[in-house]
Amino acid sequence: MTRTVLESKSKTVIIGFDEPFCVIGERINPTGRKPLAAALEAGDFSTVEKDALEQVACGAQVLDVNAGVVYNSNPNPNETEPPLMTKMIELVQGLVDTPLCIDSSVPGALEAGLQAAECRPLLNSVTGEEERLELVLPLVKKYNVPVVAISNDDTGISEDPDVRFAVAKKIVERAADFGIPAHDIVVDPLVMPVGAMATAGLQVFALVRRLREELGVNTTCGASNVSFGLPNRHGINNAFLAMAASHGMTSAIMNPVAMPRTLKAVTDRLDDLRSLGITVPEDADPKALKALVGMAPDEALVRDRIARMEAQGLVFPEDIDIQRLAPLLGIGPKTGVASEETLSVRAADFLMDHDPSGGNWIRMNKPTGNAAAGARGGRRRRRA
Repeated sequence: MTRTVLESKSKTVIIGFDEPFCVIGERINPTGRKPLAAALEAGDFSTVEKDALEQVACGAQVLDVNAGVVYNSNPNPNETEPPLMTKMIELVQGLVDTPLCIDSSVPGALEAGLQAAECRPLLNSVTGEEERLELVLPLVKKYNVPVVAISNDDTGISEDPDVRFAVAKKIVERAADFGIPAHDIVVDPLVMPVGAMATAGLQVFALVRRLREELGVNTTCGASNVSFGLPNRHGINNAFLAMAASHGMTSAIMNPVAMPRTLKAVTDRLDDLRSLGITVPEDADPKALKALVGMAPDEALVRDRIARMEAQGLVFPEDIDIQRLAPLLGIGPKTGVASEETLSVRAADFLMDHDPSGGNWIRMNKPTGNAAAGARGGRRRRRA
């Protein structure tokens, strides 16, 4: 049975056919996140810290760490990424005891991450491109780590699933030449947007099954790619992940955290109130009502927490960002709330008997705090 073993100092995560679906948290990645990229260039790692803690709290078993920042001061990633990767790996593994996934297109950054990482991380990634095979596979062998194998080669990304399978097979065979076993190859069959290719989902499901049965490898993907350009992306992602898991996919690089509510979501909540017969003025300010409908941190609670912490000697700036601070203090709807996609794969685990007795599902959905107390308080006493 194929088992891909990842390790931190005191935690082991196994990606495998009969194991719970492995959620690899994707958020520590500046690609497409300009504020994070700017912060990293300025030496501000507070968002990385927050993302690491929050993703683990929401069920990520592995954290992907990507240092792909194009510095304004130095646009050469071969010079900037390796030291940044080292810093980020050391920071994250100092905060959480979770195996890491070292993610870069720069070989020097991959090796810097491998040198900094403790125990056995996942390397992300190798492709079927000849240059990439020759650069990355020696690192995989040298450091004895598993690697994500992406099914594209020098010709690019093929829309033909048979070609993508052939690329994956080529990578597995070349890895074997280096003495790297198939169980240390986690294949990404490449998920296409279903909005652009109607058969994208069916292709991946068939590919995953074939990769499992013919090559005996574990699989992963960038889960959100399937819904690119579509409305209600969470709905598509949820269905895709559960279906992919049922066809044998064993992991995904995804966002495990429920994202903050938009003002549109607040407006929708106000419409729900109206549907119950509650009069909500048409000119009601969604921003002002956001906290009142449970979609923003309670500022008074945050201020109270600040006051109590200052009494212990902590000093907060007067213009502290309440929205950013609240999750770090354990306040607000976002903290510890797993994304719909994470809940979807945990439900799939339960249904496929990869979560015996539903223990993980129950823990993720168990009421906490006041809700739990209320639930207990609502029980009827048995008659004597």
